[in-house]
Amino acid sequence: MSQKQAKSLQVITIVAMMFLYAMIAFVTNLAAPVGKIWGASFDDPAQAERMGMLGNLFNFLAYLIMGIPAGNILSKYGYKRTALTAIFLGFIGISIQWLSGMVDSFAVYLFGALLGGFCVCMLNTVVNPMLNLLGGGGNRGNQLNLVGGTLNSLSGSLTPMLVGAIIGESLAGKTISDVNIVLYIAMAVFAVVYLVIRLTPIAEPAGAGQQVTYEHSPWSFRHLTLGVIAIFFYVGVEVGIPATLISYLTPKLGFAAAGLIAGRYWVLMLIGRFIGSAIGGKVSSKTMVTCVASVAIILMVAAMLIGDSIMAKTFVQGQVLEVPLASTLLVLCGLCTSVMWGSIFNMATEGLGKYTAKASGIFMMMVVGGGIVPQIQSIIAAHDCLISYIVPVIGVAYILWYALVGSKNVNKDIKIN
Repeated sequence: MSQKQAKSLQVITIVAMMFLYAMIAFVTNLAAPVGKIWGASFDDPAQAERMGMLGNLFNFLAYLIMGIPAGNILSKYGYKRTALTAIFLGFIGISIQWLSGMVDSFAVYLFGALLGGFCVCMLNTVVNPMLNLLGGGGNRGNQLNLVGGTLNSLSGSLTPMLVGAIIGESLAGKTISDVNIVLYIAMAVFAVVYLVIRLTPIAEPAGAGQQVTYEHSPWSFRHLTLGVIAIFFYVGVEVGIPATLISYLTPKLGFAAAGLIAGRYWVLMLIGRFIGSAIGGKVSSKTMVTCVASVAIILMVAAMLIGDSIMAKTFVQGQVLEVPLASTLLVLCGLCTSVMWGSIFNMATEGLGKYTAKASGIFMMMVVGGGIVPQIQSIIAAHDCLISYIVPVIGVAYILWYALVGSKNVNKDIKIN
C-alpha cells in the first residue's frame, strides 16, 4: 500500500469513528427523557423520580456487564467487527424500546435500554482507543477524541430537545409511543451506519484481531486503576447534572421548557469540546481537567447556595421566562464536563501499548457510574433537587485529584510491546 493510500484509509477511518461518536450520545441521551415518560405513570412523586431514572440505570448497567467482554472481543476480532456487532445490538435495543410502547410494558423497555447500553459500551470500546492510536497518543490523540466529542455533544444536545418538543409541557397521559418518531429515526440511522461501516475499509491498528501474550494485567497500571474510578464519577456527573436539572425545572416551567433548558447543557458541551479540540494539541489533558474540574465545583456549590433566591430571564420557546439563576450555573457546567471524557481516557491509557484494548474494556465497565451516580442523586433529589448536587461535587473533586496526582504512570517498568 502506498503512503497516499495509507493516508486516505486513515482519514476514512477517523471519519467513521467520528460518526460512531455521535451515535453513542444519541442512544445514551435517549434514556433519561424517555425514562421520565415512564416514570410519570407512577403516582407517588418520589417513586416517579426513581423509576424515571431506572431506564438510565439499565442503560449504564450494561457497561458493568459488557465492559470486559467488549475489550476481549476487540482484542480477538478487531475494531471493525466489534463496531458492526455493536451497531446491530443498538438497532435491536431501540426496536425493543419501540415494542415496549406497543405492548405497554416497562420491563420490555428496560430490556431494550440494557441492549442499547451493550451497544454504546462496545462502540466506546472501539472509538476511544482507535482515535487515540490514530492520533499517535499524547496531545494529538486527545485532540481527535475531543473532535469526536464535539459531534457526540451535538447529537446529545438534540436528543432531549427533540423529545421535549414532541411531548410538550406536561408528561401527564403521555406514553413512549408518543416519541415513536425519535425511535424510528434512531433505527434508520443505525441501519444506515451499519451499511456505511460494513462497506468502509477500516485501518486496523497493528496486532488488532491477533493473538497477543499478556505478561501482566492492565490492572497492574496504577494510573489506569485510578482512571477507571475517575470515569465512574465523570459519567455519573455528566448524566446527573442535566437529568436532575429537568426534575428541578419541570414543576416551575413544564417538561418541554425544562428539556430545552437542560439541552443547553449539551450545547455548551458541544462548544467546550470544539474549543478543546482546537487547543488539544497544545494543552495537556492534565491541565485541561485541572482547570475545568475546579470551575465545575465552584459553579455547583454556588448553585446550591443561591437556590431560588435569585432569578434570571431566559429565552425559551419564543418567550422570555424567569428561571432560577442556579439553573444557569448548572447549565454552564456543560463547558466544564465537555473535555473530561477524552482527557481522562487519554491519561488513563497513556503508555499502555498492547494492553490498550483490554484496558479500554475495563475503562468502559466503569461507565456504569452513569447509571449508579444519578440514581443516588435522584434519591436525594426527590426531597431537594439542588442539595442533591453534592453528589456530583464529590465526583468532580475526585476527578480533580486524579488529574493532579493519580494520573502519573508509575509502572513504566512493565513491558508494553
